[in-house]
Amino acid sequence: MRALSGIFRTRSIAEVEKSAKARKMKRTLTALDLVLLGIGCIVGTGIFVLTGVAAARYAGPGIIFSFVIAGFACVLTALVYAELASMIPVTGSTYTYAYVALGEIVAWLVGWSMLMEYLIAASMVSVGWSAYLTGLFLAGGIALPHAFTTPLTEGGIINMPAVLIAIFIGWLLFRGVKESSRFNNFMVLVKIGAILIFLALAVPKVSPDHWHPLLPFGITGMLTGAAIVFTAFIGFDAVCTAAEEARNPRKDLPIGIVGSILICTLLYVAVAAVLTGVVPYDQLNNPEPVTYALRVIGYNMGSALVGIGAISGITTVLIVLYYGLTRIIFAMSRDCLFPSGLCQIHQSYGTPYIVTIIAGTIIAVIAGIAPVNVLAELVNIGTLFAFITTSAGAIALRVRMPNASRPFRCPGLFITAPISIILCLILMAMLPITAWVRFVAWIVVGLGVYFVYGHKKAMTAAEK
Repeated sequence: MRALSGIFRTRSIAEVEKSAKARKMKRTLTALDLVLLGIGCIVGTGIFVLTGVAAARYAGPGIIFSFVIAGFACVLTALVYAELASMIPVTGSTYTYAYVALGEIVAWLVGWSMLMEYLIAASMVSVGWSAYLTGLFLAGGIALPHAFTTPLTEGGIINMPAVLIAIFIGWLLFRGVKESSRFNNFMVLVKIGAILIFLALAVPKVSPDHWHPLLPFGITGMLTGAAIVFTAFIGFDAVCTAAEEARNPRKDLPIGIVGSILICTLLYVAVAAVLTGVVPYDQLNNPEPVTYALRVIGYNMGSALVGIGAISGITTVLIVLYYGLTRIIFAMSRDCLFPSGLCQIHQSYGTPYIVTIIAGTIIAVIAGIAPVNVLAELVNIGTLFAFITTSAGAIALRVRMPNASRPFRCPGLFITAPISIILCLILMAMLPITAWVRFVAWIVVGLGVYFVYGHKKAMTAAEK
């Protein structure tokens, strides 16, 4: 009974900060770095791939409102994240917040869900990067060998470009977060430039007739579209995983979180409006809708330039997903829920090198051999679950610790957080039943790991 009651054990803010100081990472990231880190992950496959697919299959031109709904839910959640990030400036993001606010078992479920989110998303993005690269070569008259750009399950041998990009990003993160951040910042500027090129070329070609009917699939289709494109906003929560590598986390993390989500929502809405305004929505069901639209309106060179920007965008997404995955595992390892050896810091580079190597190997293997295109729904449901627990945790901490230091306070938290929870629940309800089945199966496996290993080790460490 004593052990069972321990599953709801919470950790104090002082306790998690003490653990962070024991295994200190280098603080090198500025507020601008954090904003670009968030943009790096948010603007990628969502704007270059999901916009067209969601418009064609679910929302039609109403995809504009789908992005507004998903973005609004994320802005509310981002404000909650910003308060918790300023209050608990420790790596681990939602996992750490849940440990402080709601207890160990909730933290484990959140962390386990985030592992699923980041691992699957990073593998998917690696495969997407490979597809864009292959297409770019093909446009230049060079056909890469099918056997080495396609997994065995789809008639090839291995998706080697996906493997190589995963290894390269792992090497960057192994060398240090500042080096990774500089590369990310450069690539973010490239892809924002590509988006601006698309808007500049396509806006004059917009025909309002393409926006009719505005909601061909009805309000249900618009909401389903919002649930599907929600994955496009994954990324701002990854900013929180950089807490221990930010120069002034209590100030800079809120700027990075809220700033990145606001900028990206504006970009998404603008691209969705222009895209559906230049091409009929039912023609956008392809993996490269932005470049396709430019070709349709006669800008082949512009299409190639935006294609390069798309590759840059997908690269930055992979950087931040990979980064977030390693920092979540690092935090859970430091709390003894995973083997403590995983959280060793490299003496020269100041990075959690063991977990970086292991995570990269897993991502590379999955990306190289598995067709992961069916798993986007699973990423969404895990993210929404994490967002709900974060909002609930913020409410719990306002009640339990009303006088705790909060350099950033979420405006109207007792209204903002419940609305965020309701919106996330609605989006979860709109996902297919298959997503729920896979999610429940993942949670069941996670509970088994927790009770067999994690809880026992964490209890032993707490008693020392």
